[in-house]
Amino acid sequence: MTVAERQAALEGIAAEVRVCTRCRLHETRTKAVPGEGNPDTEVLFVGEGPGMNEDREGRPFVGRAGGFLVELLASIGWRREDVFITNVVKCRPPGNRDPEPDEIAACAPYLQRQLEALDPAVVATLGRFSMASFMPGVRITQAHGTTRLADPATGARDATALALYHPAYALRNPDVARESFEDIARLPGVLTEARDRRASRAASAAAAHDASRSATMTPMPDPEAPTTPDPVTAPPTMDAGSLEPAVPDDQLTLF
Repeated sequence: MTVAERQAALEGIAAEVRVCTRCRLHETRTKAVPGEGNPDTEVLFVGEGPGMNEDREGRPFVGRAGGFLVELLASIGWRREDVFITNVVKCRPPGNRDPEPDEIAACAPYLQRQLEALDPAVVATLGRFSMASFMPGVRITQAHGTTRLADPATGARDATALALYHPAYALRNPDVARESFEDIARLPGVLTEARDRRASRAASAAAAHDASRSATMTPMPDPEAPTTPDPVTAPPTMDAGSLEPAVPDDQLTLF
């Protein structure tokens, strides 16, 4: 998929999100928040859901938590414009409550399609609800800063998931903020490893495809190879004793 095709796919998803009524969250939203960023990125950040500022502007991570995310990115020499940012749910839960399972399920197809369009090498999860989509069954206090291969069923065809604390939680806890800087410092190395893994898999798949084609192709004759002439078949010989004597002209009859 080209960059233009990715952009078109993402814009199509965003248009659907802005008018979505799949769950109760649409009843209280100001604006839906589809996500935004670089369509040619290798890294996708997935948060939990929009807050008050995001609901007002229709953009992800534009409040204080967004400012801290920008600080985290700057600590590794990256900019917000280098990545794509979205959320598990695209509309603000009332009072910034946790998203309900049915609300996450209603939004899941949008996130899956975004992942399919972007095909990221790394998915950086922000918070426990995002992490649960890619690392089910673990606690963020134990899993933050760790990685796991994302299940392709999520839409991430071949991606590494990196668990990070949610920036809003880090703002309320200095120890978590410090750990967040340590965790995101791993991101460039995780991206390099993911690139290498994807390149190796692509090379293996190409080699297997070529081998399969070679095994099924019929060899073509070499036009310059010498050919053996067909043997000349001699006319059949007749036993002299089997030759019938010629009939004299005067003995020819019709009967």
